[in-house]
Amino acid sequence: MSEEILIRTRDLRKIYHVGEVDVPALRGVDLEVKRGEFVAIVGPSGSGKSTLFYILGGLTPPTSGEVFVHGNDLTRMTEAERTELRRKEVGFVFQRYNLLPTLTAADNIAIARHIAGKPLDEDANFRPILELLGITHRLHHKPAALSGGEQQRVAIARAIVNHPSILLADEPTGNLDTENSRVVLGLLRDLNERLGQTILMITHNPEAAAYAHRIVRMRDGRIVG
Repeated sequence: MSEEILIRTRDLRKIYHVGEVDVPALRGVDLEVKRGEFVAIVGPSGSGKSTLFYILGGLTPPTSGEVFVHGNDLTRMTEAERTELRRKEVGFVFQRYNLLPTLTAADNIAIARHIAGKPLDEDANFRPILELLGITHRLHHKPAALSGGEQQRVAIARAIVNHPSILLADEPTGNLDTENSRVVLGLLRDLNERLGQTILMITHNPEAAAYAHRIVRMRDGRIVG
């Protein structure tokens, strides 16, 4: 495994202002994720793990502290620059799949390539990934015709079609039954072990976290173990 650090935070803090009340979500988080790691961030609701996810993905700014993603200081970037970083370096997988219902699985994947200005049919290296995910025979189906597990596999394919440095997964098995959860988690582990994909997964489920190489525990906006 390379020792290159793809994610680094120092004294990361986030405060939400609710009326006249300040609600701290992160209280000084220090975290490093190296290239090729599969890291799970675990903790109960309200622990700050989802806030951390959105900051690392450049989707919301921190209140203070440092956050570097692939060598880029997110706190010093414009919104346009953060958008470009997300497009090139970060893939997202969410609990609710977020597939476009009017498009086939193939088109849902291809639209991510289109946004990045890269035609899907020119990426011969992506076919083995589709085979690994087990969805080559379902590419011409729309989401309504796919099971929850299949929809999440399409969502994973869409997230990594542009070969991002980092895959951020937020409760990727939250809407799946036990068997489909095991399949999806096994696929994430395969992507990490076979392709070296760096993965940071947010979860409240200890069984899901066990698929990762390293577990980081959060509580009350802090890393506690």
